[in-house]
Amino acid sequence: MHSAHDPYVRVRGAREHNLKGVDVDIPRDVLAVFTGVSGSGKSSLAFGTVYAEAQRRYFESVAPYARRLIHQVGAPKVGEITGLPPAVSLQQRRSAPTSRSSVGTVTNLSNSLRMLFSRAGTYPPGAERLDSDAFSPNTAAGACPGCHGLGRTHETTEELLVPDPSLSIREGAVAAWPGAWQGKNLRDILDALGYDVDRPWRELPAEAREWILFTDEQPVVTVHPVRDADRIQRPYQGTYTSARRYVLKTFSDTRSATLRAKAERFLTSAPCPVCEGSRLRPEALAVTFGGRTIAELAGLPLTGLAGLLDGGTEAARVLTADLKSRIAPVVELGLGYLSLDRATPTLSAGELQRLRLATQLRSGLFGVVYVLDEPSAGLHPADTEALLTVLDRLKAAGNSVFVVEHHLEVVRAADWLVEVGPGAGEHGGRVLYSGPVAELASVAESATAAYLFDESPGPARAVREPRGWLTAGPVTRHNLRGVTARFPLGAFTAVTGVSGSGKSTLVGELTEEVAGVGRLVRVDQKPIGRTPRSNLATYTGLFDVVRKVFAGTPEARARGYGIGRFSFNVAGGRCETCQGEGFVSVELLFLPSTYAPCPDCAGARYNPGTLQVTYRGRNIAEVLDLTVEAAAEFFAETPGAARSLGTLLDVGLGYLRLGQPATELSGGEAQRIKLASELQRGRRGHSLYLLDEPTSGLHPADVEVLVDRLHGLVDAGHTVVVVEHDMTVVAGADWVIDLGPGGGDRGGRIVAAGPPERVARSAGSATAPYLARVMP
Repeated sequence: MHSAHDPYVRVRGAREHNLKGVDVDIPRDVLAVFTGVSGSGKSSLAFGTVYAEAQRRYFESVAPYARRLIHQVGAPKVGEITGLPPAVSLQQRRSAPTSRSSVGTVTNLSNSLRMLFSRAGTYPPGAERLDSDAFSPNTAAGACPGCHGLGRTHETTEELLVPDPSLSIREGAVAAWPGAWQGKNLRDILDALGYDVDRPWRELPAEAREWILFTDEQPVVTVHPVRDADRIQRPYQGTYTSARRYVLKTFSDTRSATLRAKAERFLTSAPCPVCEGSRLRPEALAVTFGGRTIAELAGLPLTGLAGLLDGGTEAARVLTADLKSRIAPVVELGLGYLSLDRATPTLSAGELQRLRLATQLRSGLFGVVYVLDEPSAGLHPADTEALLTVLDRLKAAGNSVFVVEHHLEVVRAADWLVEVGPGAGEHGGRVLYSGPVAELASVAESATAAYLFDESPGPARAVREPRGWLTAGPVTRHNLRGVTARFPLGAFTAVTGVSGSGKSTLVGELTEEVAGVGRLVRVDQKPIGRTPRSNLATYTGLFDVVRKVFAGTPEARARGYGIGRFSFNVAGGRCETCQGEGFVSVELLFLPSTYAPCPDCAGARYNPGTLQVTYRGRNIAEVLDLTVEAAAEFFAETPGAARSLGTLLDVGLGYLRLGQPATELSGGEAQRIKLASELQRGRRGHSLYLLDEPTSGLHPADVEVLVDRLHGLVDAGHTVVVVEHDMTVVAGADWVIDLGPGGGDRGGRIVAAGPPERVARSAGSATAPYLARVMP
């Protein structure tokens, strides 16, 4: 039995995901880094076990009724953990983005600024003091009545809603309406209301066209559907919704990015004429501080805002001092270029995590474990030093800092290192080493040691001769002012620069419209699906091949099973108890809902009839449970499957299971799956590949594998452009475009461009000294 003052967090028998009954002791009050190749199980240990258990214990102390109101994770699979303090988690997951969430709301800086205007602002003569809520565009008291606090108004026109007036309503003249049964439903309701749905749109009377598209009325009518020969359809009560009303409602309410993008095609957007884009009521905009409105201050970079905050009255002095102390850690983490009104969806996952980290620095907690997920993601080497200072301050305040990390500078700065491995997936899940950094050198199985202690530069790569040039610009967007950049064709280009210097904005200008682009492929880190029904096999198209193989077996033919029978997403072959999910949710009232394997199919997702069909001794559920590595061997004789699996192996994803839900994949894994799907399509002509930080979240060993694949694309005649912070990748590029010199308004220009060795010698570049260190 360990004492209450045990200086170690002791984990015994951790079996979360691929962990194989792990026992490990990690000291408290240190910076401990968890490392290992991608998929080795380090996040399962740090987040899935240590943090999940700390959260579970905290919920145990909350009143049972309140517990139902909080989203809880289930109990982790672990024997016991002793010596565990309360924990705070800062992960790179983003919640559903909303245009109302901003830098100011994430950091709570907006609250302080609103309080400053409410208590210490200069009001027009005779105006009464406003509550701080009146300065928020997200409250009824403050939002501009013209745009409801969004800053822009959205409208639509007949030309947008009906692009082809020669069609009749039945033929789909109203393009903005939904497809499938919902669109048919609206057409049937119009028919029942007495409108002619078979005449060409342009021949309908003007008042009928106006009403169909723009009315706010929602009449309810009894619809008698036309009978199909094989289906009896009963009359129903249908509610009419105009095309304009449908589009605006979809645009403002839907969580689906696809539906939102479709609705946006039918809308025009303009700054709100009432508030001119400031999002607030006139009464709030009449109040100033230092001669500026709250909207003007919220639009300044944080570094500029801090310089303008000077208090005259006692209230102003207290409030400006509080604001400055809140801004300081954000600036220290290299985010001084952001403004308070910058919308959260436009931030990278790394920026968002560092904003949360800055907020934690101000909280003054001590005695807790901070569990961080790759805080260096998206950071330029110059900014990584500032990050380490911040982590040291959290530790000095009496906290334990547990970090899942691949960045070698952060690993070297650790007091304690835990390496999980040796490989990924079923080849990992063991703790290879737990101790001081220096002693990792003697661990033979370590994949990290070779990169950590051998700092000699990689082999020199001959710079390729471009076969032409692409020109992007002049670009004036965000902080880029009239920037023109040239990208070599048939070469590997790295775009570098500190956070906020304008890299993603510049690369975003490369579109199909640019002369010489041809086919364009963007490979980003967005999830490949938002539900467990989407998985590796469905996304890559591999599942279609597998289902064809099963439908072609003698057993399936004899039973009359087609391809659809082997899908777990539709009725027929799936288990109906769990609807093909493989598990059922068990509500436990005062405890967190728990998921249990389906009692009928035991997690297999299919019904017994489907599972009786086998191919080479395995049923469809057993095939979905194979790793990519095992499946490549199993389907070696099936050309369609073998090519797809081969490309997944090439990008280092051999450890993932075919049926692994999309929700369990990291951003880096999602990006590599997208790259693999591209690689398997065969080489059709010349393509331009754009990748945003492809090495983010990857162990140096995985980076090597990925970069080899990208160079393979260039050798095959394609063009690759990457936004990148990993200097070893930049050193191997043919051309480098370095933006800067700083972030935000101090960035936005091209500081240097040319082959890596030229950029490494360039004066005034924040990247040059770090690039020079790794140049061969």
